[in-house]
Amino acid sequence: MKVMADSVQEAGGKIYGVTMEMLKESRRMNADEMIIARDLPERKKLLLKKSDAIILLVGGIGSLDEVTEILEYKKHNVHNKPMVVLNTDNFYEGLEKQFTRMKKDGFLPKKNEKLLFFADSPSQAIEYINKNL
Repeated sequence: MKVMADSVQEAGGKIYGVTMEMLKESRRMNADEMIIARDLPERKKLLLKKSDAIILLVGGIGSLDEVTEILEYKKHNVHNKPMVVLNTDNFYEGLEKQFTRMKKDGFLPKKNEKLLFFADSPSQAIEYINKNL
């Protein structure tokens, strides 16, 4: 995230962040806007509200938690924002396989690509988002 944020700012872009009270000391101090949420549920709510699209980058449990909650909302038509998994170096290959299995076994009501698109490159992710905004 730091490398990406640094690159965005170096290219003249703006950084908007949402962190939690318990992590506020380690937030990006030079962000253009930083919202400090009370806790994780409030953070996820704000991220969804302020986003036009959702991209899952390589990450850990927190990243999976955030994207699965937002995906569950999409499954129930709470939102229809494009959601992309940026599958860098096949990091999320297992997750993609799991979604294929869930669809095959009847646990997903929509086609996988309507819920969550797996992109192999940033340009593929951006192309998908632009087509689905």
